Amino acid sequence: MKNNDMKKEEKITFEQAVSELEQIVAKLEGGKFPLEESANMFQHGVELSQYCNKMLDETEQKITKLIDGGEILKETPFKVE
Repeated sequence: MKNNDMKKEEKITFEQAVSELEQIVAKLEGGKFPLEESANMFQHGVELSQYCNKMLDETEQKITKLIDGGEILKETPFKVE
């Protein structure tokens, strides 16, 4: 993803980025693309993954600020059941 691509990615939702990333993974797992095209898809997938991680980090910070309320909080891992 080049600078222009990054601006485009910032306009998509987290869910759209994850969906596109899942599609790239499925295509790469199929192994039916030439090496150069596979490398480009892989690169775009890495960039989407970085974008998603950035969005998750920003959201975590927002939630921490909302919960904090000015008090010192002890961070605890989020448990998925």
